[in-house]
Amino acid sequence: MATTLRVRNGSSNSFNKFWRKHSQDIVLPILGLLGFLIVWQLASMTGLIKLPPPSEIITNERTRTYLMYPFFDRGGIDKGLFWQTMASLQRVLIGYSLAAVVGIAMGILVGLNPLINKALVPLFQFLRTVPPLAWVPIALAALQQNQPAALFVIFITAIWPILINTTVGVQQIPQDYINVRKVLKLSNQKFFFKILIPSALPYIFTGLRIAIGLAWLAIIAAEIVMSGIVGIGFFIWDSYQNNYIPDIILALFYIGSVGLILDRGMAFLQTKIAPEQ
Repeated sequence: MATTLRVRNGSSNSFNKFWRKHSQDIVLPILGLLGFLIVWQLASMTGLIKLPPPSEIITNERTRTYLMYPFFDRGGIDKGLFWQTMASLQRVLIGYSLAAVVGIAMGILVGLNPLINKALVPLFQFLRTVPPLAWVPIALAALQQNQPAALFVIFITAIWPILINTTVGVQQIPQDYINVRKVLKLSNQKFFFKILIPSALPYIFTGLRIAIGLAWLAIIAAEIVMSGIVGIGFFIWDSYQNNYIPDIILALFYIGSVGLILDRGMAFLQTKIAPEQ
């Protein structure tokens, strides 16, 4: 009995400590979201905006089906929002992974070689300003298929922050570290793993975190104009074409939630792999 009480007291104390430390981080965002939804509801009900209120997610029968049954699959593109989101997320992870590998490798090469840097950085700065939607017709014309074109749009959108931040990180390696390499006559392999990567890692993760958000934005934009594929972006466009506005509102909550999870997940990974000094 005493042991059970001690366990319960310990659990209660742990929860109390956690709540005291993180209560504002939990409560304030919830209050902010509720405030936003209330303002939206009132603005819609009074006619200030033409959008339906957020309550239609529940009151609209079609949208309520998507809300309550996210896992249904009737074949083709008639799927629940879970599968629509997972299809988009799968494309993002493939394109983003390719962008990470190529971007980090190119960033290291450009950062270490001043001549290559001068030759390519202006081109990189030029290409990175092209919006994701502008790449869609080029990708479709070159690749002729929706899936490869979508992956290319994700890749070409996500690669620039990774490449540029990696380049900056390599260029910011302290001169003292370079001198140590010369004095100790470190091999290229030891220099790469012992000096270059640890020094540039914070910059690399900054690029990776920016890129994951851009990749998620890019797939939504790409899917909107790529008809007939399973994905949350095409779901939004198809709902708009059929005037299913509450469906779009629900899909936006999915998009925002996944984007938040991706960003916080990358931030958590950064704290574990490349903690601030």
